[in-house]
Amino acid sequence: MKLVIGFITYNESSAKYLADFLDSLKEALFFLSEEDFQVLVFDNSDHNNLLNKEKINSFNELNPGFLRYISTDNNLGFSRAYNILIREALNLHAEYFLIINPDIVLERDCIKNLFDALKSQPDLAAVSPKLRRWDFATNTKTKIIDSCGLKVFSGLRFRDLGQGIRDEKQFDKNDILAPSGAAGLFRLKCLEDIKDENGYFDERFFMYKEDCDLAYRLFIKGYRSTLVPNAILYHDRTAAAKANVFSRLFSRRKKSRQIRTWSFIGQHLLFIKYWQKQTIFSKFFIICQLLAIFFIALFFEQFLLKEYRKIKVLTNIK
Repeated sequence: MKLVIGFITYNESSAKYLADFLDSLKEALFFLSEEDFQVLVFDNSDHNNLLNKEKINSFNELNPGFLRYISTDNNLGFSRAYNILIREALNLHAEYFLIINPDIVLERDCIKNLFDALKSQPDLAAVSPKLRRWDFATNTKTKIIDSCGLKVFSGLRFRDLGQGIRDEKQFDKNDILAPSGAAGLFRLKCLEDIKDENGYFDERFFMYKEDCDLAYRLFIKGYRSTLVPNAILYHDRTAAAKANVFSRLFSRRKKSRQIRTWSFIGQHLLFIKYWQKQTIFSKFFIICQLLAIFFIALFFEQFLLKEYRKIKVLTNIK
């Protein structure tokens, strides 16, 4: 087994994409024999929501054995579900693991280009495709970049390389920490090397920021990742970073309380986990961010204040 592809589904938010996603995924695996890959899906849907299961079963009827369905009838979150898939990939003795969201369509040669790049460069831990924006509602594939991989700036500020820019400029292929959580091909032995007591993905991150944490751990270990510019995907992202503070605050208000809570916890976990590794300059930026986050919670989002206790428990702060 050379390659395992893993993706997570959840209720209606993923079910609507499955027809387009699975058709493009099957087409993109043309270069491998059936013995060389396995597609795994972990369904985080509510126990009484069978939309994804039904669509996957229908696809499997036409393509026997293509997908293997896994579920616990509970929403385990992104990190824990992916850890289950990664462990299964290791049990299958795979060399590479492709993380991919189902709200994506792939160009035919995307996976091949990622696979060839990672296989030919043994020093790489992971490779990132070039994700462009896809408007699912109108089925419009654009040349606006969604992500070329994750970058980090002082104060542990993580950004997607190129996000919001038209795909007309050349990016430094090596100017990333790792792929974003939307899509990336990883060398499994590198994921095994950075695993700790909280898993491959840190399971304290239920959802949001877990890909930043994984990328930073690869970076700390000295692993290198790169962008593969000719590996192109199209992503219907529901939450992209805004250009300025005011637009970010406005877009934040449109997100659900649950999403804001997960993001709030994830951001604090990053600050606490890696505080000791930051320069004085970076620590100053972190303190500024913490004050800004506390101000927003105190005056506009009081429901977040109770999460400080949960963060204290998760990080064992005395």
